[in-house]
Amino acid sequence: MQTDKVFYSLFQAFPSIFFAIIGDTTVNVNAYKFVSVEVKETAFRIDGVFIPTSETTNQPLYFVEVQFQLDSTFYRRFFAEMFLYLRQNESVNFWRAVVIYPQRSLDPSDRLPYELLLDSSQVQRIYLDELDTGENSLQVAIVKLIIEREETAIDKGRELILQARQQLADEATTKQIVELIETILLYKFTRLSREELAEMLGIDDEFKKTRMYQSIKEDGLEEGRQEGRQKGLQEGLQEGRQEGRQEGRQEGRQEGRQEAKLEAIPRLLALGLSVEQVAVALDLTVAQVQQTAHN
Repeated sequence: MQTDKVFYSLFQAFPSIFFAIIGDTTVNVNAYKFVSVEVKETAFRIDGVFIPTSETTNQPLYFVEVQFQLDSTFYRRFFAEMFLYLRQNESVNFWRAVVIYPQRSLDPSDRLPYELLLDSSQVQRIYLDELDTGENSLQVAIVKLIIEREETAIDKGRELILQARQQLADEATTKQIVELIETILLYKFTRLSREELAEMLGIDDEFKKTRMYQSIKEDGLEEGRQEGRQKGLQEGLQEGRQEGRQEGRQEGRQEGRQEAKLEAIPRLLALGLSVEQVAVALDLTVAQVQQTAHN
């Protein structure tokens, strides 16, 4: 499952999900934009950064890293990326760092060089399996769907869709939530098509109205057009071959009949017929008869 892409989609569509995860409900989410950042002159790429939209704000910049595999040197890379970014962006004065793990066991033991930072309020480690989804927190529950067991993930997805319909009054937001749930489950169940998943979730009709389905439909239409063009070309080529063979046979017959007429000219002249009489009998011109007779 490509968790980086899933979290990127979540945070892009709903920045408030990130702040719900870290337990800070006081932040004005509209004051941030979420981007992926490549640190210049290195091979470093930070998963995501919540950047304040106003350069004059005292709100902190958030470094976000999603870590779903055990990496013994993760913190050495992570802090190197962060401090290089701070070196290259001198306008940043306030920052926080958040690392998201599926469970605590993937938190590497190589922490001693960064122990003070890890124990400070500037760095927060999130373990999804330990997140509290109390108070009907829909956003946190959607994130926890990423680590839900396959045996229960579809049922959990249905519950979350029902919860979204009950809690959210805005239809556009509800559709976005449904699409996010579908995206998470599609990454989890790669063997399922989008249509099969929509049917399993019981949202087949609604699914056909989503941007995701429309995109799939357009892709299918384009594939159909290409297949149709290809089939048309093949049929046209086949038809052209058939017409060519038919025309060839007709031309062959005509040439054969013409050849037979020309071969009959000497015999008819030998019988005492005049050039004009032979031309009429064979439906030829006098010049054709004379030319053949002289050859």
